[in-house]
Amino acid sequence: MTLAPAREGDRRALWSRPHGERADVVDAGDRAAVDPSLVDRVRTALATEGSDATPARVAAALRGEHQVLGQAEVLAVVGALRSELTGVGPLESLIAGEGVTDVLVNSPSEVWVDNGAGLERAAVRFATEGSVRRLAVRLAATAGRRLDDANPFVDVRLAGGTRLHAVLPPIAPAGTCLSLRIPARRDFSLDDLVAAGSLSMRGALWLRAIVEARLAFLVSGGTGTGKTTLLSCLLSLVAPEDRLLLVEDSGELRPDHVHVVRLEARPPNVEGAGEVTLRDLVRQALRMRPDRLVVGEVRGAEVVDMLAALNTGHEGGCGTLHANSAADVPARLEALGVAAGLSRDALHSQLAAAVDVVIHLARGADGLRRVREVRVLNRGADGLVVAQPALVFSDGQVKTEHGEPQLRRRLAAAHHGDAGPRLPVDGIGVEGSVPP
Repeated sequence: MTLAPAREGDRRALWSRPHGERADVVDAGDRAAVDPSLVDRVRTALATEGSDATPARVAAALRGEHQVLGQAEVLAVVGALRSELTGVGPLESLIAGEGVTDVLVNSPSEVWVDNGAGLERAAVRFATEGSVRRLAVRLAATAGRRLDDANPFVDVRLAGGTRLHAVLPPIAPAGTCLSLRIPARRDFSLDDLVAAGSLSMRGALWLRAIVEARLAFLVSGGTGTGKTTLLSCLLSLVAPEDRLLLVEDSGELRPDHVHVVRLEARPPNVEGAGEVTLRDLVRQALRMRPDRLVVGEVRGAEVVDMLAALNTGHEGGCGTLHANSAADVPARLEALGVAAGLSRDALHSQLAAAVDVVIHLARGADGLRRVREVRVLNRGADGLVVAQPALVFSDGQVKTEHGEPQLRRRLAAAHHGDAGPRLPVDGIGVEGSVPP
């Protein structure tokens, strides 16, 4: 799949085309519009002959349709056919756009793009519902998955790391739906997040201290808030002598680190066999001498094995978790653990001893993804774990809450108390009450 960068002018034009303008299979160029039914007939003729969509073959097929078209029209038909056979078809120009994270197709005439500032309507159109379906089926096939009426949905990773989710009718009554999640095209650092306004310099010092102290943490937030990006940045801060074991459903983490071992889950094949779950991989990772165990996204039964691992001497483990707020994290983990067969009391006992900190992200009204707060996990008198506010990040400031002294004590304990080295957060001048 070619991911050539798009010119900024092309990208603006692509997102600003009037909604009512006709475009059958439109990309970022000025390709002439062609009759969708004519393209379908030419496609059928080429398929019957077993021919490629070369200009000469297309011209011959057009003559068979008693069509006399100029060179531009013939090339338009060729382009329309080839877009269905290579890359991601007419969506290629969108995916190539700078900063694009998601491309969503709701119907042939409704395509949306997120370039990091929220969803915007794109000008790309498909000729017919059949065009969208053929693209979905072809992309799924390139990843070795089956997508048809018997298997009407699929979730796969394409070559290059793009993640595809597709749903066919009648599961999607309005037509085939595509969701493409595009991985970051470059590695980000904590300094990059500071420069982008996602995190203040003071906040970055706190997060660096958490990583260097080998506290176990979870990065929480909603979909598309930047959890994976932040976790990659934090893993890049890990000491080079540490061995990172990454366990993911789909490989998205890209830490800048010298010693990374990746394990990826595998879905079942068309016969329903061969599945390898995240829970399987967590167990295998523990036998591979990890210094830091990283679960890319905790969303199922693997939470049981992860908590068990973090309670057996594997310090500094981490992962991401979907949650509406940091306060909701214990409840989310409880739901996952109970569904996996762990009792509520056992889950909270494991959680209290395994995870120290929750780092929460959220997307603001301006579309920018920011680190919002850090909470410390504590077990209450009732035996249940609660997420106690420690730091709140707002308007470039770090405001301390009642959990901050405990966070500082955990950082100090990890550095062997007063005899240890100076903490990275000492004297950074945060607001609020900070113990000496």
